[in-house]
Amino acid sequence: MPPYLKSGAALGVLLMLSTAPVIAQEKLTLERVFASPDLAGPQPRALKLSPDGTLVTLLKPRADEKERLDLWAIDTRTGKQRMLVDSRKTGSGAALSEAEKMQRERDRSVAGSTGITSYDWSPDGKSILVPVDGDLYLAALDGKVQRLTDTPDGELNGVVSPKGGFVSFVRGGNLFVQPIGGAERQVTQGASDTVSWGVAEFVAQEEMDRRTGYWWSPDDSLIAVARVDESPVGIVTRTAIGGEGTTVYQQRYPAAGTPNAIVDLYVMKPDGSGQVKVDLGSDRDIYLARVDWAKDGRTLYVQREARDQKRLDLLAVDPATGKAKVILSETAKSWINLSDNFHPLSGGDFLWWSEKSGHGHLYRVHDGKWTALTSGDWEVKTLVAVDEKAGLAYFTGNRETPLEQQLYSAPITRPAAARQITASGWWNDAVMDAAASRAVITRQNSDQPKQVYLVDNSGKQLQWLSENALKGDHPYAPYLASHVKTRFGTIKAADGTTLYTKIMTPPIEPGKRYPVFMIHYGGPGGGRQVTNTWSGALNQYLVDRGWIVFAVDNRGTPDRGKAFEDHLYRAMGTVEVTDQLAGVDWLKAQPFVDPKRIATYGWSYGGYMSLKLLEKAPGVFAAAVAGAPVTKWELYDTHYTERYLGMPQDKPSAYPASGAIDEAVKISDPLMLIHGMSDDNVVFDNATALMAKMQGAAVPFEMMAYPGQTHRVGGPGISVHLWRTIEDFLARRGIAPDAAKP
Repeated sequence: MPPYLKSGAALGVLLMLSTAPVIAQEKLTLERVFASPDLAGPQPRALKLSPDGTLVTLLKPRADEKERLDLWAIDTRTGKQRMLVDSRKTGSGAALSEAEKMQRERDRSVAGSTGITSYDWSPDGKSILVPVDGDLYLAALDGKVQRLTDTPDGELNGVVSPKGGFVSFVRGGNLFVQPIGGAERQVTQGASDTVSWGVAEFVAQEEMDRRTGYWWSPDDSLIAVARVDESPVGIVTRTAIGGEGTTVYQQRYPAAGTPNAIVDLYVMKPDGSGQVKVDLGSDRDIYLARVDWAKDGRTLYVQREARDQKRLDLLAVDPATGKAKVILSETAKSWINLSDNFHPLSGGDFLWWSEKSGHGHLYRVHDGKWTALTSGDWEVKTLVAVDEKAGLAYFTGNRETPLEQQLYSAPITRPAAARQITASGWWNDAVMDAAASRAVITRQNSDQPKQVYLVDNSGKQLQWLSENALKGDHPYAPYLASHVKTRFGTIKAADGTTLYTKIMTPPIEPGKRYPVFMIHYGGPGGGRQVTNTWSGALNQYLVDRGWIVFAVDNRGTPDRGKAFEDHLYRAMGTVEVTDQLAGVDWLKAQPFVDPKRIATYGWSYGGYMSLKLLEKAPGVFAAAVAGAPVTKWELYDTHYTERYLGMPQDKPSAYPASGAIDEAVKISDPLMLIHGMSDDNVVFDNATALMAKMQGAAVPFEMMAYPGQTHRVGGPGISVHLWRTIEDFLARRGIAPDAAKP
């Protein structure tokens, strides 16, 4: 287990560890931090086991261009690696459609990536469907690649059907189906600027973690297809100002309190015939949250979420008639979190994930009766696999500590203590084969970037797939001498709640005080900062420059139970600000911290937090950086914002107090505002509204806008410029470490 320090204590240990002699090798620079190859070594993505279990496939960045991904395979018997599809040789180089660009932006794991960002195995394990540069290719295991589509319009959401009889995709807003070896056929009609088939609407992609809009039945006989009508959705004029010109997009963006897209669901045959409309109920103002087929294909399961997100219904739909009945309902006083942990079982039972106990756990549901399979003050996160024959479910969770994630197994027939499969001291992710016989584990901690290995279902390691050891010719090896330990600790919130912290310090000289670079996110649903994971070379660069790097996960962040998260219900900009300030109080009590040189930084919700911290606690921070902040919640999307704040029209409304614009005139500390000018998530209007308010009140601030950049401001050259800008801002304000001052 890593050394977790308790609040304020163990200072002597911290000083002893920090003052150990350091032998310099090479010095980290911003240019090297963001250059290729990645300093974390190979960073595999989209790991999958082939249907026969002989290969592990993955997307791997190129050594000379870490933003470009290629498809690789590792033989599970020999460990031999080979590139299956070279994105440079296979792709046409054509520009992606705006729809595909935005889909990638919604999927944070591939935002900013080029080349191959997804793929789908055929069920027989003989080929893989690979999208490259907007077209689809079928790759054989011998390296041969067959081009399936060659059109000006890009193809979205390409998959191989469950039995392997068809390839399907969306083009121009309509669904197409192509028999393997046959000609493509358009199976839906009527797509337009506002109507599309088979594509998830904006909020489904951005906030609901639903990436597709169509679902094959297990036997290839039917497809459930969503029809999305965006005509009621308001238009945001998004001006994508680039370095060489400007493109204006009339983006359908459902801002809080305004109409959503109308989503209908149809069931049809693969040729488009026999269309049946699913009865989703009389209330059209709902969310289509999840769609799944029963194992025998005779029932379509639909999760229907109320607009206020306080009710979630599971519908059992007859695909022949479209008739639906509610077989399960959940309600909450605040909101219901969605999951991907629904799993149908043979015989009509199913596994369900719920937070009804106050923590996320697995249940088996039989004829309406719930049996809790897991329980306790911890969270089940992701259902990885189910072995019905052995009667076991495999899932990730955080029973031992919220700072880590483990793979567990538990019976699916009765309550029992979950068995931990992976080793403590690590953050583990896992994928398994269809038989749940083997798992590919990706593990990391604060001292080791991602490693990948193969295990059997008992946890016995069978083979390294990517040991990624920090030695020899590893990209990070030349910088290991200055690598510092991340120290985890706890502080108390005002109500006595335990909050977790992390700190990284340069070598501490007795009597010397150091500036602090405090990183925060703070919002619900994601963005935790305090986990036992590899934090990247950027944090180490800051420490090398003489900064203390510090973070605290406040009330409202996930993975600590529903009550912990519910603190932010109708109260954004309150307890999370208070908890971050409790972290500052702890810092100021440390003899090695310069209390007058604490800077704070956050992006997205963290950028919003930077503003709220300056507004509510003037004089506490020497400066703040607000990246892509939400400044007015009425400008943000329906599903996220209304989940936590309700509707802007509510009486009383939670929006005025949660906003960051009105009180911006009170900001007296140095502020750097940063925003991508093509941001389609936190639209640039958030920045201009704040700028106008502060300028009108003659309140000074600094601003850096990035033409052509979206919510993720980054990429070759841009990332270096971004962090040089932040460094320069802090140095000019006299906050930077002595070594970093100009």
